[in-house]
Amino acid sequence: MPRLALLTTNMKWVLRIFLSLLALALIGVLSIAVINKYVYSNNSDKIKNSITEIPAEEPKRIAIVFGARVWSSGMPSNSLYDRVLTGVELYRAGRVKKLLMSGDNPNAEYDEPTAMKKTAMELGVPEEDIVLDFAGRRTYDTCYRAKEIFEVQKAILVTQDYHLPRALYLCNSLGVESLGMTANRRTYDGERYYHFREFFSVASAWFELNFLPFEPVGGKKEPIQQ
Repeated sequence: MPRLALLTTNMKWVLRIFLSLLALALIGVLSIAVINKYVYSNNSDKIKNSITEIPAEEPKRIAIVFGARVWSSGMPSNSLYDRVLTGVELYRAGRVKKLLMSGDNPNAEYDEPTAMKKTAMELGVPEEDIVLDFAGRRTYDTCYRAKEIFEVQKAILVTQDYHLPRALYLCNSLGVESLGMTANRRTYDGERYYHFREFFSVASAWFELNFLPFEPVGGKKEPIQQ
C-alpha cells in the first residue's frame, strides 16, 4: 500500500475513534442533564426561601444542617456560618425542635460539627437542643445516618440553594420526609465552581442510590425525639 494511502487510512481510523468518543461523551452529558432535570423538577417545590413558607408543625421537624469548610483557626467558612445561622433562625421561629449538625471530622485537626455547635450556641441555642453527627462525610452519609442512626422522620434541610436539590433527593429517597431551606445570604467564593460540580454530583447521587449503593458509616442508634 502506498505511503499516502496508508496515512489516509490511519487518519480515517483516528477520525472514527475520535467521533465515537465524542458521541459517547455527548450521550454521557445528555444523560447527566436528564438526571439533573428529573431531580430538580421533583424537588423544586420543596425548596423554601423564607421561614414563613415553612409550616409550624407538631411534632416539630428536625433541622439537618449540612457541614462545609472550617478554617484552620476553627472558624466556619461563610457558607457554613450562614447554614448554621439559618438553622438557628428556624429554631427561634419554632419551626424545628432540634438542630442536627452533620459534617466531616476525619481527624482531631479538622472538625466541622464542633465548629457548628459552637457557632449555634454563640447565637443562643441551648446545648441540649444541638445534636452532632461526626460522620457526615458526604450528603449521602448525612441523609442515611439521619434516618438509620438518629431515626429522624421529618426534617428541614439547611444548605445553599445549589446543594438543596441533591440533598432533598437523597434524604427523601432514604426515608426522611424533608423540606429544604436556602441558606444563601451572600455571594460565596467559588460559587460558580460549586454550581458546576453539583451538575455531576447530582448524577453521581442518582447512580449511587439506584445502581451503586454507597457504603455509609454505621454506628449505634441515637434516636432524636420528635
